[in-house]
Amino acid sequence: MIRLEYFTPGDFDQLITWIDSPHLLMNWSGPMFNFPLNHEKLEWYLQDTNELGSSDVFIFKAIDTTTETVVGHISLGSISQKNSAARVSRVFIDPQQRGRGFAARMLTEVLRFGFEQLHLHRIALGVYSFNEAAIRAYTRAGMQREGCSRDVLKYENEYWSLVEMSMLKPEWQALHPAVVSEAA
Repeated sequence: MIRLEYFTPGDFDQLITWIDSPHLLMNWSGPMFNFPLNHEKLEWYLQDTNELGSSDVFIFKAIDTTTETVVGHISLGSISQKNSAARVSRVFIDPQQRGRGFAARMLTEVLRFGFEQLHLHRIALGVYSFNEAAIRAYTRAGMQREGCSRDVLKYENEYWSLVEMSMLKPEWQALHPAVVSEAA
């Protein structure tokens, strides 16, 4: 199981250690950050986040409840109250923990937060097309592939395409029916 907790300055060093190359940073954040990642950049990233009722971004660390160790990072941002929508971004799994199903479980928990706590209707994400393991994990979590924006980012001498995926609240509810209390 995975438990999400808010990402804090105490988590900066671990994330900085995980993201140890310009390529990995670009894959994780797109052009949002430049290499190397540092405390100052992450302090900016955390500004005005994680406040229910006022923030339009929530940033989490993911904890493996079996070992109580941090295994990943994920954010839910671009929250639009008007459109009842948000976007998952900056998903990262500890390189030592990959291949264990954490990405799908982490995404499921952020979807639960978005649909059940924030009462959103639509949650989307974009993933670079070469990241096939992530696409498989997101599909396992129930995300639907919407299409591909071709060659949206140029990194060094190659172009990266972005696969767009989303889930709607009725799809979430079909996958995770509410438990009805039998107490009358």
